[in-house]
Amino acid sequence: MRPNRLRQKLNAGEPTIGTHILSSWPTLVELIGDAENYDYVEFTAEYAPFTMHDLDNLGRAFELKNLAGMIKVEQKQYAHQAMRAIGSGFQSVLFADIRTVADAELCVAAVRAETPGTGGRLGVGMRRDVGTVLEGGSPAYVDALNEVVIAIMVEKRECVEDLEAILSVPGIDMVQFGSSDYSMSLGLTGQRSHPDVVTAERKTIETALKMGKHPRVELADISGAKPYLEMGVKHFCIGWDVRILYNWWRTNGAGMRAMLMGEAAVAHAPQPVKTGTY
Repeated sequence: MRPNRLRQKLNAGEPTIGTHILSSWPTLVELIGDAENYDYVEFTAEYAPFTMHDLDNLGRAFELKNLAGMIKVEQKQYAHQAMRAIGSGFQSVLFADIRTVADAELCVAAVRAETPGTGGRLGVGMRRDVGTVLEGGSPAYVDALNEVVIAIMVEKRECVEDLEAILSVPGIDMVQFGSSDYSMSLGLTGQRSHPDVVTAERKTIETALKMGKHPRVELADISGAKPYLEMGVKHFCIGWDVRILYNWWRTNGAGMRAMLMGEAAVAHAPQPVKTGTY
């Protein structure tokens, strides 16, 4: 069974760096691995089209470059998508739209084996994670499922209000605040810098640290990292492939067009759009 690099980092108290992709093209994972600065790649499947074959191919790329793979799954698909991603070689699952303790318990059950004491729902499988036929149903398989890193999105009003109870659910490892969804749940759509949203984010980070969980922050780039480092955050997931491409196309396309129209217009070329957590 393949060691879980992200789990090893968390257990050792070491910081981690990840990045997001919405594309299921495994070559992007290879390029990220070649950059030699990342511990894991999050496939943000909640927003992207993909097939079961794509998950297998991403799993192969993770193994090739010794990267951990995280998948972000949408509500109502927790059990199926988590099971198939783990079977393909993903070693961490980020669950979106958590509202209640019951939601959090479902997330944990979706990645643990159905053995006494684990509270899991997963049975034996013949998938890539066990070498198809090599470790299916073995103790090593159960151990590997226990090592899967479970992360949850804190992005709903109800979740923030009952945060301590939700983070008390055994098995939750990482916590990610989502300012866009949270602001929308308050009726403050698009106001990610609203004082109520900022307060909720700080509460999420402070509560996670107090309860021995690992708060993670998503950033478009590293310019916004300092305040979180000062709060004690050690885990960051930076950049989205689609945002990186959009910023390059927008900035350089406009700059090239301005140059063609005359150098005086170059100064008016738009700068990359920066975003914080979502």
